[in-house]
Amino acid sequence: MKGSITDLMQQAQKMQADLQKKQEELANAEVRGESGAGMVSVIMTGRHDIKRVSIDDAVLGEDKEVLEDLLAAAVNDAVRKVEAHNREAMSGLTEGLNLPGGFKLPF
Repeated sequence: MKGSITDLMQQAQKMQADLQKKQEELANAEVRGESGAGMVSVIMTGRHDIKRVSIDDAVLGEDKEVLEDLLAAAVNDAVRKVEAHNREAMSGLTEGLNLPGGFKLPF
């Protein structure tokens, strides 16, 4: 019995270390969100920080509202891609755990 508790604790510690490592990797990952057929793009990190914004010169001649809409759409696209990337990456960590549906890590 004592050995199984020790094994369980070691597995929990390893899982925690793996989870922390994965969270750091995800935070540093970068995705590209686009709108207007790529005329406006943003590079966003897994922490949802915008690192770069690119606007095609052709868009600069448009109305201010059009540019604002394109920028908002590119940011929203990047946010969706970050979330999808994070879900996909985290699912690999929790595959063998038999967690109930809707259970999210970290707690």
